[in-house]
Formats: sequence, C-alpha cells, structure tokens
Amino acid sequence: MRDRPVRALPARQPLRLPRGCGLRLRPGRGPAAGTRTVNAASDADTLPKLAVWKFASCDGCQLSLLDCEDDLLTVAGRVHIALFPEATRAVSEGPYQLSLVEGSITTEHDRQRIQEIRAQSEFLVTIGACATAGGIQALKNFADVDEFIRQVYAHPEYISSLADSTAIADHVPVDFELRGCPINKHQLLEVISAYLGRRRPLVSPEAVCLECKRAGTVCVMVAHGTPCLGPITHAGCGALCPRYDRGCFGCYGPKDLPNPASLAGWLGSELGVRSDELRRLLRNFNANADAFRQESLRHDPD
Repeated sequence: MRDRPVRALPARQPLRLPRGCGLRLRPGRGPAAGTRTVNAASDADTLPKLAVWKFASCDGCQLSLLDCEDDLLTVAGRVHIALFPEATRAVSEGPYQLSLVEGSITTEHDRQRIQEIRAQSEFLVTIGACATAGGIQALKNFADVDEFIRQVYAHPEYISSLADSTAIADHVPVDFELRGCPINKHQLLEVISAYLGRRRPLVSPEAVCLECKRAGTVCVMVAHGTPCLGPITHAGCGALCPRYDRGCFGCYGPKDLPNPASLAGWLGSELGVRSDELRRLLRNFNANADAFRQESLRHDPD
C-alpha cells in the first residue's frame, strides 16, 4: 500500500449475492451520449453495480480484467456491470457499489470528473501504476511540461495539461490501491470479491524478492551483478523479470517500508551503480510513488 492513508473499510454484515444471474447489458438511457443504457426493471437492478473508469492510461489494466475470462463471467453473475467502456457501450446510471479506476489525473477535466465519480461510488479502488502513482506519464513531473508539449505537438496552444501527473488518491479518498503495470488479474478478482463480500482484500504486501525465493530463482544482483529493485518493490508479478535474468524495474511500486536509500547505497558500493543510473532506475513506471520519487531526487545533479 501507499504510505498515504486510505479509507478504512467499515464493519458490515456480509453481502448476500444472488447466484446464476448472468451478465445483463440492456439498452436504455444514461449520462453518456451515443451509448446504450439500462432503463428497464430487471434482475440486474437488484445486483451490486460495478463500474470501471478510465483516466490517463494505456487501458492495460482494463484488459487484465477482460483477461480473467471465465472467472470474469463468474463475477458477472453476481454483479451488474454498469459501466465498462473497454467491454461494452452499455451504461447504467449510478450510484455504484464498487468503482474500479484506471489512469492518472493529468487535466483539469480529469480533476473534476474524479470528484463526481467518488461522489457516486460507495467503494473506490484504484488499479494499476497510473492510478496509484501517476504512471510512466509522471516523468513529466521532473521536467518542464511546457517544453515537452512544444516538442511533441505542432500546435501546443491547443493542449491543456496539468503540470503534474498524479495518483487518484491525491484528489479523492481511496478505499484500496491495487498495484501493477499491468495489474495481476488474480489480485484483481480477490479485490472485487472482497469488496462485494464487505471484507478487506487479502493482497500480500511482501517484496518481489520473496517471489524469487519461492520460485527458486537465482538472485540477479548476487549472481550477475545486475541492478534490481526487487528488494523494495511490491510483489504481484511473479518475479517475471528476474526469472529471465533481468533486474526488477519496479512495475508494482514500492512495498511497505521499502527503504530505497539502503538499496541505493548497496547498489552504489557493491555494484558500482552511478547516481544517474540509480535515478533512471527509480524513474520508471512508478516514478511519482512517494518512496521512489524521494530517493530519485537525492540523486539529482546539484
């Protein structure tokens, strides 16, 4: 979890969900022009409403939900998928029992829209590095965003962007943050099941190193002298990169109590990693995560 506080899950009785209801996406009216919405009374009206929202992102975390395949159909039998642009044009109006939010806040419109989403969501869970830490686009936070815009766009005067790319939790209260670039689909299913059942998700806060040990993967730092963020990175990827003799790039962001200064010191003294290399290593998918950002700033040139 991030080192900023997130809302505590209130103590409630377990939610009894109907079984075998199936996925119901029916036409009607709603808030989005050109979409199909639900307006007829049906069994779906009695089910908890699940909404999936997108901000600045690549859609990879939404695709992880679709990648759940048969497991997603099981979930769909217990909820009404009220809004999921990656999967369907059908839209059902809120309020929503559970909102999954992908992407970072990068424009003023984003900043206003997330307030509206929070207001109509009982539980709000952010999914992926963009939503939990600002994503790869948060690299602009360390430079002059106006200069980036001038370099990329032929008519920069038409581009409106905030100076920083920030996490959802920087703007509204968040009930849970699911890390990853992209997220782990099994962890996602656990989070959905947990909130529909009114319990706290069981997602381990351990480091990638423990995944390496359980898999019998040789430590790339010890065996090959390869810089690796595994000791300070949240588990969830199955230690994918170390399995192929690559160092961890920190896709899942900092674990609880990561101590990046200690790792940076060891990488410098034992592997000869320079400050500029450490800075680049930390400024990746989770560059704006608090622990990574603060440590990378220590290695900025004077």
